[in-house]
Amino acid sequence: MKIRNGAITILLALTVLSGCKGGGDNLTPEPTPEPTAEDAIGAYLKDWQQLDYAGMYAMLTPDARTKLTAEQFAERYGKIYEGIKASKLEIEDVSPAPAGSSSAAPSATALAGPVVQKFQFTVQMETVAGPVSFKHEGTARKTLDGEEQHWRIDWDPSMIFPEMKDGDKVRVQTLASERGEIVDRTGEGLAVNGSAPQLGIVPGQLGDDPAAVKTKVAAKLGITVADIDRKLGASWVKPELFVPIGVVGEADMDAFDNVPGVVFQQKKLREYPLGAAAAHLTGYVGEINAEQLERLKDKGYKSGDIIGKAGLEQVLEDQLRGKDGVVVAIEDAAGQRKAVLAEKAAVPGTSFQLTVDAGLQKTIYNEIKADSASAAAIEPKTGKVLALLSSPSYDPNAFVRGLSAKQYAAWNDDPRHPFLNRFSKGYAPGSSFKLVTGAIGLDEGTLDPNKEVDISGLKWTKDGSWGSYYVKRVHAVNPVDLSKALTYSDNIYFAQAALALGKDKFEAGAAGFGIGEAIPIVYPLAKSQLSNKGIKGEIQLADSGYGQGEVTMTSLHVALAFSAVVNGGNIAYPRLTLEDDPQTPQIWKEGAMTPEAADILKKDLVQAVTSPEGVGHGAYIQGAAIAGKTGTAELKASKGVKGEENGWFVGFDANDPKLLLAVMVEGVSGRGGSTYVTPMVKRIFQQAMKG
Repeated sequence: MKIRNGAITILLALTVLSGCKGGGDNLTPEPTPEPTAEDAIGAYLKDWQQLDYAGMYAMLTPDARTKLTAEQFAERYGKIYEGIKASKLEIEDVSPAPAGSSSAAPSATALAGPVVQKFQFTVQMETVAGPVSFKHEGTARKTLDGEEQHWRIDWDPSMIFPEMKDGDKVRVQTLASERGEIVDRTGEGLAVNGSAPQLGIVPGQLGDDPAAVKTKVAAKLGITVADIDRKLGASWVKPELFVPIGVVGEADMDAFDNVPGVVFQQKKLREYPLGAAAAHLTGYVGEINAEQLERLKDKGYKSGDIIGKAGLEQVLEDQLRGKDGVVVAIEDAAGQRKAVLAEKAAVPGTSFQLTVDAGLQKTIYNEIKADSASAAAIEPKTGKVLALLSSPSYDPNAFVRGLSAKQYAAWNDDPRHPFLNRFSKGYAPGSSFKLVTGAIGLDEGTLDPNKEVDISGLKWTKDGSWGSYYVKRVHAVNPVDLSKALTYSDNIYFAQAALALGKDKFEAGAAGFGIGEAIPIVYPLAKSQLSNKGIKGEIQLADSGYGQGEVTMTSLHVALAFSAVVNGGNIAYPRLTLEDDPQTPQIWKEGAMTPEAADILKKDLVQAVTSPEGVGHGAYIQGAAIAGKTGTAELKASKGVKGEENGWFVGFDANDPKLLLAVMVEGVSGRGGSTYVTPMVKRIFQQAMKG
């Protein structure tokens, strides 16, 4: 007999009935044959196939029905099949049991003929842990109901799964997958899997003074007693159970020696070894919330799962999370596993090795951590991102160890906004953009690097046609060529250079630097822009020439633009992970400037730092050839109004261009402007050169 999709094919040998009695026209119909064992077996298996538990129960022997009610029978099958997510149930290969399995009725009974028919069958189904298949033997038994004889099915728990007996349960257990790790270029951990002591309370063991214990625990964890009581009051809590309260450091465990009711267990959790130095890059993980669960439930997330909340933990969530495994097993009444029915192994998440240098990341952070700043460092020839930072920052470990309301409020209410990721945002690049304007002018032939331009005074306006609007510079140098304009960071020179280009050539040249495009790395950064909706007139064009107007760039894009000077005019293709790193460097923007323009600008950028009169001289290092450009971006509503300033420095060692660094510090007004940044950059280069 074969049961599939509700169809029944009888494979058992059935009794072939003769046609009719008598002959000729006197035909006497045969009496209706009594249902056979095969009929009963087929009916029961058909109902099983269709999950008709009431029909199955009706086919059981009276003895089997005395052991459980119809409701209990249906509930047991239903809970098991729902729990294991059974589907595609098929029952096949039904056949008589081996010879000798059937037996004749004892002479003392009133049952005629054989009373037992054993049969074999195979069950197949899909489950949450994969396919389950088993071959088993059942028994059909002839029973007497009043004066009528019926074939019925003997039943016990082995008919669900052969290994099952009374009192056994089918258990579905999740096998947690390991989250992929994030490491730096040398394998040093940035976001890794670790463990820490978890402090918990066993309510029934708190002793004579529970309030004192709770007060001590609350003080150590930076939470309130009300927080502890809320956890102890959960519906699942029993006096003898461990109730997790919070994660502590190894050294904190000694403080709870002999404190009644306080117990420690090791808890697996995410660790961020660089802490605040890489917080905005790595981000952090946390328990999925209701909103995320609703949005991501189709991806297999469930309540209590850990998910990336910020940074690369969030960006790479699909690859990092892995896939949980599951095992379907039979356990006895004592909870001991008897048999595994199906098992799907956990698949660990993908780990990522970044191009980032953890040592450099920490060095830069130590320089900028007191300021509101953004920094990006690259290997200019290969495009490898060596560091990405935002300051002020926060400790991502606090989010996985247990963040107190007090600490969260301190960060959230900080006017410097430590949760703001500044390296992902665009800022006015100020005078660092003069490299772009200069390169476009050189290649378009509108800027002669050796021509000395007559510029008098500190203010300039075009032919009086701009009304009260003017461009201002800091140093009254006259005449001015390209080298002096970069050394003294002359806004008027580069405003005139942009006007000489004209709007169309200026916009086309800037596009060659990738302005307006997304940076092609896995981490989402704001697109740089030349203007909001196109340059609207000469004033905006002039201001854009020295990085003001509506020009915005991320610190990484500024660094990439300067890589063209190192690479003969080509901008290196940025890379943040080593997994997609090719054998030879690739180019993101070919010919952003010509090799001739790159050589001229390199020489002039070295002079801008080497010259004692240069605004970038604070980054000068004896024995090196630091090529760099400062930038001061003014943030104000209108001309003549005092506003805030952001300071930039972008540079590299022209003799050994392994590191190209772009640093932006907010609020440098009254602190020397961009010259506030140059000593920081100098110390970073010096530290990097030691390594």
